[in-house]
Amino acid sequence: MTGVTLNNVVKRYGDVQVIHGVNLEVKDGEFCVFVGPSGCGKSTLLRMVAGLEETTAGSIRIGSRDVTKADPSERGVAMVFQTYALYPHMTVAENMGFGLKMTGHPKAEIERKVTEASRILKLDDYLARKPKALSGGQRQRVAIGRAIVRGPEVFLFDEPLSNLDAELRVEMRVEIARLHREIGATMIYVTHDQVEAMTLADKIVVLRKGRVEQVGAPLDLYNDPDNKFVAGFIGSPAMNFVAGVVEGPGSVAAKGLVGSVATGVALTGAGSEVSVGLRPQHLRIEAGQTHRVEMTEKLGGVSFVHATAPSGEKLIIESHDQVGVKPGDMIAIGYDAKDAMYFAQDGMRLR
Repeated sequence: MTGVTLNNVVKRYGDVQVIHGVNLEVKDGEFCVFVGPSGCGKSTLLRMVAGLEETTAGSIRIGSRDVTKADPSERGVAMVFQTYALYPHMTVAENMGFGLKMTGHPKAEIERKVTEASRILKLDDYLARKPKALSGGQRQRVAIGRAIVRGPEVFLFDEPLSNLDAELRVEMRVEIARLHREIGATMIYVTHDQVEAMTLADKIVVLRKGRVEQVGAPLDLYNDPDNKFVAGFIGSPAMNFVAGVVEGPGSVAAKGLVGSVATGVALTGAGSEVSVGLRPQHLRIEAGQTHRVEMTEKLGGVSFVHATAPSGEKLIIESHDQVGVKPGDMIAIGYDAKDAMYFAQDGMRLR
């Protein structure tokens, strides 16, 4: 197995530039996830690694090889797509081995590789079935098996779970994590679902409008985001943002919330506006009537209270108590100094 290096990679369609000078190193055996909103360029970047999109400028290396201009078949990668693209008239075993058959591999070798892939993916009992007799999760495992039998240097996944229901997505996340541990391959995975990114990745690449916003381990991005976009994108439910005003040296008041924070970060002058970021678990319900409750999600061990300030700011409060508030109630919301993050007007983190 081997790693992938992108050096100042650019993609243009005519006069429209969609990838802007991306630099990235995915180490040997690493599970790297590209995440970001729709249209951020994550699938385009993945397809450039695969060779399915031409690279306008910059270079792509897989291991020691420069593959920038290489055909997809010469790159040593295998790609798993959002759609399963299985042949309906073939069995599971035939689907998994079809690519090897077309490239002239001996029958015994194909059978050996299919048997090993089916063991890894727990498909032994389904090898004689056709796709119509499989569940969505089983079909996706067959698609992954088709990639495994090729023995690629790098696995590429383009939103492979988005067609599955919620329960199957959780099940397949576990399967893909186990697959990575078992075969130790370099994997690059695209998703718009930050929960998938947080649970699967060794390294997350957060993209926006074709640019890398931040790269890091999941909890590093969660605990130490570089900017407001990353802070709001990583974490579920998303971080709350409240307008804040600098009261004096090292002190900020979050408008409408109970508390004044000594920030310990460099701030602009008194009266300047900043954005105060607070995660749902760092807010608490207090006595008062500053925010209107819009909805309460009671999920058993945890509840999420959705509230709106008179200014229109919407907040989510996480509570592990059995909250008694209901839509239409008025509450106040408090916070602690140690839990807040601060962002300048341009969105960059104030540290």
